[in-house]
Amino acid sequence: MVNILNKYNFILQKNLKRKFKPPKMLLRLYSLVILIVDLVTLLFGIFFAILIALYRIFRPPPLKSLRGEVAMVVGAGRGIGRELAIHLCQLGVNVACVDINIENCSNTVQLASKSLGIAKMYICNITHKDEVAHTVNVIQSELGEVTMLFHCCSIPSPRALVQDPPEIRHTIDLTILSHFWLLDTVLPCMERAGKGHIVVMSSVAGLSGAATGGKRVSLSTAQFAIQGLAESLHTELRHSNIHVYPFIVGAEVAKDIRFRIPSYFGTMPAAEAAKQILDGVRRNYAEFSVPGYLLYLGHIFRILPKKASFMLRDLLDTGVDFG
Repeated sequence: MVNILNKYNFILQKNLKRKFKPPKMLLRLYSLVILIVDLVTLLFGIFFAILIALYRIFRPPPLKSLRGEVAMVVGAGRGIGRELAIHLCQLGVNVACVDINIENCSNTVQLASKSLGIAKMYICNITHKDEVAHTVNVIQSELGEVTMLFHCCSIPSPRALVQDPPEIRHTIDLTILSHFWLLDTVLPCMERAGKGHIVVMSSVAGLSGAATGGKRVSLSTAQFAIQGLAESLHTELRHSNIHVYPFIVGAEVAKDIRFRIPSYFGTMPAAEAAKQILDGVRRNYAEFSVPGYLLYLGHIFRILPKKASFMLRDLLDTGVDFG
């Protein structure tokens, strides 16, 4: 008798569930309402993000202090790397000057040591994973946990823009793979310190395609690869990495470069480029260019139709196949 009653109750409950099952139209309407709410929320979020970005163009965030940070400047022997090391020391940062050239790196340390921070020389071939790991361990034991990483070896020298660049394998190893060896060893330091800046630099050619001839294709390809790496890092780490697009830095090859609009697209001194880069770091920008307006110009290149983009590039031609 009990079994019969239980069976009857089970059948009754099953029929009731079927009877009061929501119709498919109601479920579709509910899903549509949720989708509309999500889209409205997204549009409002995008609108306010654009407003904040426009506001920050005219009123940038305040410069934060970097005193007490430990910075690893890779490629500190010359150009932007040297000037970054000097400026960082002036801000009270302890700087590990990393380069493969002993003489150049030593000169940088001598110049940087005249400031508030500490500068030490570390000779390392960053294309070798084991050397990078050993160097970071030594820096960690002597200066502390690395909280700032500046990779300045990704920028082709002005001379490479008008002469034959290095062979392809060396370009890829130095410009791309070295980032992975450095990140493998530096990221744990930043995690332990609870803070960090990863500053990735690539040529303005990373914003859009650039005219390349012969062997310079590898330089341009490398810049696009760095851009992809920076975007992937930003997606994963969000606010801890910064991507910088410097223009042609240094005036030593000005006679080899033709500028159609020299007042806007002339060469920039390395000291000024380093100052602007550090200003962007101290304001926690995720992405910017040196000079700043070239970032927006690069975005315009991507939006325009290909034919219009080529016409604009011809107008702004610098006369070099820079990558």
